[in-house]
Amino acid sequence: MSDILLGTWVIAYRELLRFVQERSRLLSSFAMPLLFLVIFGAGFNRTIGVMAPGVDFVQFIYPGIIAMTVLMNSVMSGLSVVWDREFGFLKEILVAPMGRTGIVLGKAVGSATVAVMQGGVMLLFAPLLGVKVTPLMVIQLVPVLIIISVSLSGLGVLVASRMRSQQGFQLIVQLMIMPLIFLSGVFFPVNNVPGWLATFSKANPLTYGVDAIRQLFLEGSSDMTRVTVFSHTMTVLEDIAIVACFGTVLLLLAAWSFGKQE
Repeated sequence: MSDILLGTWVIAYRELLRFVQERSRLLSSFAMPLLFLVIFGAGFNRTIGVMAPGVDFVQFIYPGIIAMTVLMNSVMSGLSVVWDREFGFLKEILVAPMGRTGIVLGKAVGSATVAVMQGGVMLLFAPLLGVKVTPLMVIQLVPVLIIISVSLSGLGVLVASRMRSQQGFQLIVQLMIMPLIFLSGVFFPVNNVPGWLATFSKANPLTYGVDAIRQLFLEGSSDMTRVTVFSHTMTVLEDIAIVACFGTVLLLLAAWSFGKQE
């Protein structure tokens, strides 16, 4: 247990230091979410209009954009694993007195901390877009973002455990991120789509993360904007429970694969 805690702390602290030192990473991580928010928001808000009583298109996609920011930073956490392998630093970590499970958890915790900070920065744009944010909402949002980020970090580390080059990792991740985003209900309600598309969307763990964040922002809104599974409308706690289950499986697979590959 002490080896796991030691590895988690050391790796998480190193991830935070790397993020602070790479200012370009901070700016680039906001590029795609803001691009989607501006282009889709400005382009479709008047055309699509009201998604539900009292909810326009910008208010609908804004929670999804926050989830997108968390997703991108969480999955890309695996890039540091590939970078460490290429430059030989990973071997030094493996011979250190720390468990490999701690290394995986450290990557997840470090990326979760960064993702929560970046999600917090995205909240600064809320007043400019007419999205209501309250102190209670922020308090509730933080643990939700942490669970989503830690869970999705497992996916990034799992992919990274099989990759030997940064270029290959980035290619695979880009092929994964776009379907995850577009099938998660960021831009449209997953209940109002063809059956086959709804099936894929509800098998996507990010769908439940988006739904949890959206429910916090659109409290009391119509069920039209929420995810239903077998005619049951999901609650925030149920959404987070599903994300946590997915995340636990991904982290366990990442730890197993990481150990097998090295």
